[in-house]
Amino acid sequence: MKATLKAKLGEDMEDYLILGACNPPLAHRAVNVDRQIGLLLPCNVVVRADRADESSVIVEAMNPQILVEVTGEPALHDIADEVTRKMQAAIDSLQTAATSA
Repeated sequence: MKATLKAKLGEDMEDYLILGACNPPLAHRAVNVDRQIGLLLPCNVVVRADRADESSVIVEAMNPQILVEVTGEPALHDIADEVTRKMQAAIDSLQTAATSA
């Protein structure tokens, strides 16, 4: 986003990346339950510099449980649980790597 905002709007901001992190098998399962769920899939992960401490990096992702809450579709519960476990494991591995460095 940093480069795009600078190029298109002349605006500066901290380092800010949006990564596509979709898991096709899980996305397929969710879309088979509810075709509109594609609007809510937690496929984006944000990696950004902390504005208060630019030497720190923040990694953020949407809580997959929102899929169940917003839709009220109980068939999405198991999928959201699996996505939550995978996303948390990925974020935990980053924290482990950062503390080991």
